[in-house]
Amino acid sequence: MGVVATMSDTLVASISGVRGIVGKDLTPEFVAKYAASFGVLSKEAGYNKVVLARDSRTSGPMFASAVRAGLQSVGVSVIECGMIPTPTAQLAVEHFQAGGGIILTASHNPVEWNALKFVGPDGLFLGRESIEKLFALVSTAEIARCDWSEIGGLENDDGAIDRHIEAVFGLDYVDADAIRDKGFVVALDCAHGAGGTTMPLLLERLGCTVVGRELEPTGRFTRPPEPVPANLVNLGNLVKESKADLGMAVDPDVDRLALVDHRGLPIGEDYTLAFAVGSILERIQGPVVTNLSTSLVVDDVARDYEVEVLRAPVGEANVAHAMKEAKAVIGGEGNGGVMLPDLHLGRDAPLGAALVLDMLVRKNCSIAEMVAAKPSYSIVKAKADRVGEIDSVYAALEQQFSDAELDKQDGLRMAWNDSWLHVRPSGTEPIVRLIAEAPELKAAEKLVADAREVLEAVASKS
Repeated sequence: MGVVATMSDTLVASISGVRGIVGKDLTPEFVAKYAASFGVLSKEAGYNKVVLARDSRTSGPMFASAVRAGLQSVGVSVIECGMIPTPTAQLAVEHFQAGGGIILTASHNPVEWNALKFVGPDGLFLGRESIEKLFALVSTAEIARCDWSEIGGLENDDGAIDRHIEAVFGLDYVDADAIRDKGFVVALDCAHGAGGTTMPLLLERLGCTVVGRELEPTGRFTRPPEPVPANLVNLGNLVKESKADLGMAVDPDVDRLALVDHRGLPIGEDYTLAFAVGSILERIQGPVVTNLSTSLVVDDVARDYEVEVLRAPVGEANVAHAMKEAKAVIGGEGNGGVMLPDLHLGRDAPLGAALVLDMLVRKNCSIAEMVAAKPSYSIVKAKADRVGEIDSVYAALEQQFSDAELDKQDGLRMAWNDSWLHVRPSGTEPIVRLIAEAPELKAAEKLVADAREVLEAVASKS
């Protein structure tokens, strides 16, 4: 199970890093201590360089200064990449053979949040053992600082985005010439996040005409930043107004990609991964890994190629490590995060965009037609207040759904032939997530309602 430690109502430390409200829980002093601790661990592992990157949030430059100071104060040199997508930063860690990376981004969280994400020397987010070691050092140890003669250096990297795009173009799975010949019109929504630095450039180099909204990376979000269907109404309208072939939306740190069809209808983030899986499996067969909260649409695609789908706990680090172990050919998360080992083991929206366009070219059909060709499901994603006795909730759910197949890797997932319910504490917010899927919306809603009733009953007794 992933590491989750709620330090306050608005400060969450987990395998996804440390997230909090700017100026309340997340301060420069707090950030600098985490950075210094990360630097100490990097030096202990034999490295003296760490990559630093951020998304577009207005607190980013301030916290970048704190990270820089924390790292340099323990004798670690900083490779500063500035504002770039999270997957671009992961690739930069590999490129420089650095001891790791610190990325300042709260991903899909609202504008008042920011966070530190920690990348290891392999370009993957820290796994459970490493993140626990970092948290222990922050909380229990005095950090030895360097004197004037050993302060870490600083260098700037201006080539990270170009290297990332070139790496996508270099994949055997992306036929850039065929995509260019198609001449797609793509409506693009970057939510004023870091995607504005990269996504238009990638799409234009693939021969697409880009019609954009919120492309400027100001960090001042005018819509909720998570690219879920409810937040993509304006993108849907732009698709219809511009007669675009499809719409694409990314979150502020550009590791998640959501799609809108030519009618302006959001199709759900799980289809991004399903289409990317199909694109890869047409060329090479092997295991697929996704998380416990991902739609069955991925299983349906894998079944066409007689390929096994393995499930891991929610969280990019968990999926990445499971992919390495299984030697998966592709994987990711149902929130629109595509992960391809031949590029790197991180969620990557630019990669997802290229694979989706490649799939559309080879299938010679629209997004809507691809969705219609597969069984349909309704997925419901809800939130509830966190309760103290979460194990009591799981026990009550097991009793209520005694006919379900259980998976306890991450909270509790209960599965049946064509439906499932997943209840787990969030690793990015101080809440419990309730996610259910079934062929009919009412059935999925009932699963969530039943789970909510159990949560409330346990909470009332505590």
